[in-house]
Amino acid sequence: MKSLCKWLLAAAVAALFFACGDDSSNGPDESSVSSSSEVGFESGDTLKSSEAQTPKSSAAAMPESSEGVLASSSAESSTEPPESGASTAGASSESASSASLEGDAVPESSAMAPQSESSTPSSDSTQKADDGVCSDCDSFTAADPTLTENGGYGSVTTYGSVTEKETSLGGACNYGQTNIQYYAAIHVNVSPGDNLGPWQGGSACGGCVHVKARTPDGWKEVTVRITDRCPDANCGVDLGGAPASDIMGDRVGRYSGEWEFVSCEGVEGVWGDSTSIWVKEGASKFWSIVQVRNPKDAVKSMTLKGVQSNDMHVLEMVVGTENFWTVPPEVLGSDNEYTMTVQYRSGEPDTWLLKGSDLAVEEANLYLYEHRAD
Repeated sequence: MKSLCKWLLAAAVAALFFACGDDSSNGPDESSVSSSSEVGFESGDTLKSSEAQTPKSSAAAMPESSEGVLASSSAESSTEPPESGASTAGASSESASSASLEGDAVPESSAMAPQSESSTPSSDSTQKADDGVCSDCDSFTAADPTLTENGGYGSVTTYGSVTEKETSLGGACNYGQTNIQYYAAIHVNVSPGDNLGPWQGGSACGGCVHVKARTPDGWKEVTVRITDRCPDANCGVDLGGAPASDIMGDRVGRYSGEWEFVSCEGVEGVWGDSTSIWVKEGASKFWSIVQVRNPKDAVKSMTLKGVQSNDMHVLEMVVGTENFWTVPPEVLGSDNEYTMTVQYRSGEPDTWLLKGSDLAVEEANLYLYEHRAD
């Protein structure tokens, strides 16, 4: 009996020990209750306390909370705004792909495309700026012409009739009556009186010029032979009748244009006859000057060379009588044969075979096709 009482007492002590053991696992202590109260939940409400301690892990595990993830991610990321079209943090690649297919995200390059197009000038606008179209085209302000490497730009005017389209009378180049329909005068000066224009005492004679002028219909172009020099201080190119009509129509005036020196070969309207050496009236065995008519370009030099004697003579341009070259007297009184070689500004030279005395006959017209050297 006494042994039974000892066993019962031991069992009671053991039960009490287990009931009053470490209670940290059996509920919140004062610190845990205080912590729960600070987050806004009532003390002892373990369900609400448990939910309050795990809001982020629950949202991260549940796809339905993607909006919450977006807000949380935005708050925790850097302050720089995300690029347009960037995928949302935490979303799967499948979700990002689906969003782009549905058009939810706009690619940055697509959004910028209109701005890029509008900032670049179109080829049409560039073309319009240089298409030669103008208003009041016949009232270009008079100004000194400007020289370029092979021509110039400035005023394009006319001294011929735009209705009759007369042929050239030879002008200051002293060609006399011609059959040339497309002709013009070139400027003597750049600034008044400086003699810096291309005329140069008649050196420009016989050459051709390709002229472009601005008109209400845009650029108009024509090629002319130089037979004269300009009369006024602000001249650039002064057109004869036929080319003036082609460019100006019936509205004569001062136009803005540009020009370039070119060869006359193959150009219609600039040929009056076959190429020849013409001897000025008054020539004799003591004195003679000559010129080239209907050349393929402006004459650069003229040289006489004896066929038997091999004597050489480089002709000099006459000062005062424009577009003529002086023949040495020792040649004029001789019946010896000479080759006369004419070098042009462009193209191949032409060579005549002549007697020295042929150049002493006034108004002789020595055609190349009759005297061409083999």
